[in-house]
Amino acid sequence: MKPNKVILSPAPFLTLAEAGRSALELATLALSYPIMSNLPRGDGHPVLVLPGFATNDKMTVVLRKFLSRLGYSVNAWDLGWNLDQHTTGENGEHIARRIAEICQETGRKVTLVGWSLGGVIAREAARKDPDDVRQVVTLGSPFTGNPGATNLNSLYELLTGNRIADMRHHARYAQGHKVLPVPSSAVYSRTDGITAWQNCISETDAQTENVEVVSSHFGFIANPAVFYIVADRLAQAEGTWLPFDRQGPFKAFYRAPPDV
Repeated sequence: MKPNKVILSPAPFLTLAEAGRSALELATLALSYPIMSNLPRGDGHPVLVLPGFATNDKMTVVLRKFLSRLGYSVNAWDLGWNLDQHTTGENGEHIARRIAEICQETGRKVTLVGWSLGGVIAREAARKDPDDVRQVVTLGSPFTGNPGATNLNSLYELLTGNRIADMRHHARYAQGHKVLPVPSSAVYSRTDGITAWQNCISETDAQTENVEVVSSHFGFIANPAVFYIVADRLAQAEGTWLPFDRQGPFKAFYRAPPDV
């Protein structure tokens, strides 16, 4: 993102349309079953799915079942409601322990798929313990930029006890756009009704990309075009990462990379 560029919260009409759009995206997912059932089978490696702010594992059930059917060893985060309490402190003990448990059980690195705040936490975990992480895929995750550029500010402060004003210079946001030490794909939408899309993109390098999709914020866990991206990213053999190819059955829902 270019310096000094003002990042604002999404337009109110996008927020008001979230419920209807996400319901439509879920219905479209059901209609896309013939396409989704023909996606490449997974190699069985472990995947940890992290829910968004003020949600729990129930919100990611559809995404986790989809990935399980493709053949991955899918794990819920099993940490209750995501109220941003699991990354307090320098070590992020809770999520680091969860990743270590999965690695120990499977003997393989873990792919982290995080929706919204879950993706912010996933990126932090990958920075701290890259040896246990295979790749990171974030879905509408505001990991950089202006932490106040969201339409959930009041709710966030109420439920977490954190102050948005205190977070503006926190390393999470000041350095959040820096590339990770593992392959990563940041999926975002300019029509996100909850958080500013500019907060959801990273600097890029040979193993880091941003992928724009037409989706609502809640659609990231229900939209077939998003699920297609996730399946495509996870299907890559370890050590053979390539950028997402925006062709395929949902190409009309993808956009060219932004200038970051």
